[in-house]
Amino acid sequence: MGRPRVVLIGAAGRLGFDLVRTFGLDGELVPLAHGDLDILDAARMEAVLRGLAPTHVINTAAYNRVDQAEDDREAAFALNGRAVGDLATVCQALGATLVHFSTDYVFDGRRSTPYLESDAPNPLSVYGASKLAGERLALERCERAVVFRVSGLYGVARGSGKGSTNFVETMLRLAREGRKIRVVADQVLGPSYTLDLARKVWAVLPKAAHRLYHLTSAGETSWHDFARRVFELADLVPELCPVTAAEYGAKARRPAYSVLGHANLRALGEDDLRPWGAALAAYMAERSSSV
Repeated sequence: MGRPRVVLIGAAGRLGFDLVRTFGLDGELVPLAHGDLDILDAARMEAVLRGLAPTHVINTAAYNRVDQAEDDREAAFALNGRAVGDLATVCQALGATLVHFSTDYVFDGRRSTPYLESDAPNPLSVYGASKLAGERLALERCERAVVFRVSGLYGVARGSGKGSTNFVETMLRLAREGRKIRVVADQVLGPSYTLDLARKVWAVLPKAAHRLYHLTSAGETSWHDFARRVFELADLVPELCPVTAAEYGAKARRPAYSVLGHANLRALGEDDLRPWGAALAAYMAERSSSV
């Protein structure tokens, strides 16, 4: 196919920003923000992509408002499901590889060991169901599609959407405001630094041998212990209170355990992401140097 021509959809978002700054393929990257391309507009999306003639299309656009999705099912499925299917259809027609991102929330959290790519999904929320619909449509409609499931993303770029931020920044803001901070202690995951994930995407794509990968920082922690480590690194001592998911009362159900095992990365010799604690320390150092 010659040198790759990679179209990145959602380039201004948290993961998109880091994919842009770590682009490592011997080819051309075409970054598109939401204003450049809205994948909900299927006709324009097809016209734009046909004009660009990509070898790869990387889609980071998503509906990520987990609790709001419970009351906004149509919008969540439109962006996370139908639009991904439309994108996959266009990529198939163009002979392009579609790279799409899904979530640990496709699992129900009933186990206590990391979920592998071969484990059956069973989402608990509208958001999780919409993301599962999207990954299935991507894989069904584009024979070259590759899906990466990610978890608990944070990075230096602000996420797309009004007021969008990440968990780390929310914790730091609440601490600065002197708030009593309640954080769920009975949900365990693998929170992940988007800079590390972006670098790994570029390493995996040239030799991808599977269609589905779990991609997270190594290790596992609860949201509460993750918050506690944020405060330790920031030399802050707020009033941090552990609560159960039931006590917290979020609208959407989340898996109690959603750690992702990296069987397919391991098969490629690419399961070397740094532990979540080291990744968080690197993020805190980067954000401090840019203030």
